[in-house]
Amino acid sequence: MLHAAVLLPFLAAFFIPFIYRGVKQVHLGWFVLLVPIVLFGYFLSFIEDVLHGVHTLKTFEWIPSLGVNVSFFIDGLGLFFALLITGIGSLVVLYSIYYLSKAEKLGHFYVYLLLFMGAMLGVVLSDNLFVLYTFWELTSISSFLLIGYWYQREKSTSGALKSMMITVFGGLAMLGGFLMMADITGTTSIRGIIENAEMVVQSSLFPFILIMILLGAFTKSAQFPFHTWLPDAMEAPTPVSAFLHSATMVKAGIYLVARLSLIFAGTDLFFLIVSGFGLLTLCWGSYMAVRQTDLKAILAYSTISQLGMIMAMLGFGTELAVLAAVFHILNHATFKGSLFMVAGIIDHETGTRDIRRLGGLFTFMPITATLALLGTFSMAGFPLPFLNGFLSKEMFFESSLHFEEASTIVEAVSPFFPYLAVGGSIFTFVYSVMLFFRTFTGKQRDELPQKPHEAPIGMLLSPIVLVLLVIIIALVPDVFGHALLSPMVDSITGNVGETHIKFWHGFGAPLYMSLAVLVLGTVLYLTRTKWERIYSVFPGKLSAAKAYDGLINGILNGSRKLTNAYMTGSLRHYMIYILVFFVGLVGFTMSITGGFRIAFDDLAPIAAPEILIAIAMAIAAFGTIFMNNRIAAILVLGIVGYGLSLLFVFFRAPDLALTQLIVETVTVALFLLCFYHLPNFGKEKESKRTNAVNWVISISVGILVTMIGIASHSTKFFDPISDYFIKNSYKLGGGDNVVNVILVDFRGLDTMLEIVVLGLAALGIFTMIKLRPGKKEGND
Repeated sequence: MLHAAVLLPFLAAFFIPFIYRGVKQVHLGWFVLLVPIVLFGYFLSFIEDVLHGVHTLKTFEWIPSLGVNVSFFIDGLGLFFALLITGIGSLVVLYSIYYLSKAEKLGHFYVYLLLFMGAMLGVVLSDNLFVLYTFWELTSISSFLLIGYWYQREKSTSGALKSMMITVFGGLAMLGGFLMMADITGTTSIRGIIENAEMVVQSSLFPFILIMILLGAFTKSAQFPFHTWLPDAMEAPTPVSAFLHSATMVKAGIYLVARLSLIFAGTDLFFLIVSGFGLLTLCWGSYMAVRQTDLKAILAYSTISQLGMIMAMLGFGTELAVLAAVFHILNHATFKGSLFMVAGIIDHETGTRDIRRLGGLFTFMPITATLALLGTFSMAGFPLPFLNGFLSKEMFFESSLHFEEASTIVEAVSPFFPYLAVGGSIFTFVYSVMLFFRTFTGKQRDELPQKPHEAPIGMLLSPIVLVLLVIIIALVPDVFGHALLSPMVDSITGNVGETHIKFWHGFGAPLYMSLAVLVLGTVLYLTRTKWERIYSVFPGKLSAAKAYDGLINGILNGSRKLTNAYMTGSLRHYMIYILVFFVGLVGFTMSITGGFRIAFDDLAPIAAPEILIAIAMAIAAFGTIFMNNRIAAILVLGIVGYGLSLLFVFFRAPDLALTQLIVETVTVALFLLCFYHLPNFGKEKESKRTNAVNWVISISVGILVTMIGIASHSTKFFDPISDYFIKNSYKLGGGDNVVNVILVDFRGLDTMLEIVVLGLAALGIFTMIKLRPGKKEGND
């Protein structure tokens, strides 16, 4: 049943095009909505088991010889993310029904959305490293399709390409780390690797493993300096932003770090990298958010900063920090999801998201404004008892002050962490209040494309649910802490810690830090016109986006120059490159492996007929050099192929003889058909240098190929595989003809795919012939 739950979105995506064609009167989203709702209800049924420490593991054997099985595992961490994916997914689909008109290509949109939902479920529930990686890359592909949904817009396609380039790069690095971990522990099971964590940590490859896996996590969760793809991804439809970039895809890297914390946490390298880059991302994202003027761009940089905050807490590694991290994951999904939907509503009902043109919308859109007020103040961590963002922010401050069993290096850097936490939170407060007040208060600053008005109730329903969750979680946090957060902490740390969450912690450092954020943030907001010119100095013209563009353009320009250098249009040049590389690489390999060896033992006797045929083949091959007629050259060269067929007959290989005979006949016929329409060889005068190069390359290739043929008999690095086939062809394949058994049984899949390739090639050739443009009337 668990496998079916993960596969359900993929199965639904398969049927979506058929439903879309058959049903035009009803919005397609109503059919899609059933999928996340059903899955959300299904995963809710696991809460009771997880609370009692009962974890579910379902395994389907895929490649057992490599230890790669499709295993799905539900514990506190996996269940929470599954509920997040399906719960937020249900609200996003409901929102998209009213956001996207039926004139859009809804079939494409919902197929991509379901593919992404299934891929994310696969990521958070997989117990096998390589199954997780497969789903991981599928999230990159499906998000690429979603971000580029409006492919007519250049910004959409470039944003989609950037997100895919960066996240796939990180994914490949992560795969390298997975391969090393699997090799060290001897298992591909994540649970099995966690049980052998000491083997990984004590390995000399540990730093490389950690860095490569964190590259995957950092690129997916938009950590500095890989954050540049997230703002550009805002060109996607707002439902996509609300789903991918607030609750799911950007949390995949967070999930990975949390899942593997039982392996890496406790090491100084993990602490320094994860905490350091997390706090740097928090500060940079919040600082850059204040600079933005587009509502979704503000929310994009806000997401970057919030992800950095969560990553930093996971890096701290204490039970309090982990609890604060998982609590903020929940809180962030609620207030940020609602704010993305509010931004979409504003864009939908006014025609713009530019805060320089907006203002005074509270009068026209009071419900939307109220939702934005609660969402932004929760994001800012405003000290109100009904805002969940304040609770997790207080826990963040508290966790930045205390580190258990700190090493020397941790003690040296940890005193700076509270200051970085406060600094990032100050700018978080500034962009939060800026987002609300500049949009909904004051006077309208510019003529808007559309007259502002309140959104329909259907579009408001999803953000209303999320804002209600903001309030409910804040009022009864222990209910969620007991049901969801406590099992998550257990999965991440291995211990069920204290999950009691409260609003008032008394007078202490966290409270003073919050007051500093409130006071300094208010001052910075009120005086922003006086200091915002600092952005022209820092970062000025520097940006991660420009660095990415410079890197990509540099690679493209370098590739273009290199390609133009060797793509001269000369067939002779291309053959020289190929043959020189062949001679150099193969010759070097044979020289260092002792391949140039001639052995005369165990040779088959050679009779006069074989010698005569070999002489005839050599004369024919040599004679082609002096042929001036193409057809004559092909006929003479055919002697070589037919002579080889005779040699196969003499050496008792009728199967090979028949194959060679057919191939040679077809080849000669095709060459004759083609060359009949070509002119005869021209007698070109070549320079002595050109002739010398030709002679050297020809002789080198001839000698090397001859030595390869001799070495295949003379040099035996391994026992011949033919012994295995001869021994097992009848027992395993049920046939006496060893060659046939190999083709049909031992490598049957390869043979089948070869037939498929030939069939596709034939179909392609037939199609091109049929689709040839006919001669136009009046033309010769």
